[in-house]
Amino acid sequence: MTMPTEIKLHTESRELELVFGTEQYRLSYEMLRVLSPSAEVQGHGTPILQTGKRFVTIRDIEPVGNYAVKITFDDGHDSGLYSWSYLHKLCVEKEPLWQDYLEQLKQAGAKREPDMIGSWKPQ
Repeated sequence: MTMPTEIKLHTESRELELVFGTEQYRLSYEMLRVLSPSAEVQGHGTPILQTGKRFVTIRDIEPVGNYAVKITFDDGHDSGLYSWSYLHKLCVEKEPLWQDYLEQLKQAGAKREPDMIGSWKPQ
């Protein structure tokens, strides 16, 4: 897998834009966070369901050699190395991966929204 020719953070829509040649994709910050390739998320054989990440944002993104990027999220998660092939897989399999995640949340009785204290809502 070749590296993307372009990577852009869209802060208002909370999406990462990736361009692989003529293919252009957008992945939500939330999807990147809940499907992180880190051991913390992927577990050791069984993935660990991530909940309450709907409003997560990306604090930093940095290259790792010529094969990956390290993404730091505002919830402190920063241990996932997103290889170009993994990012491309997320792009081309976006819909089924996302639907599977939503189904896992439903089955667990969990939600995308974080537990909030009081009536605070993000702007």
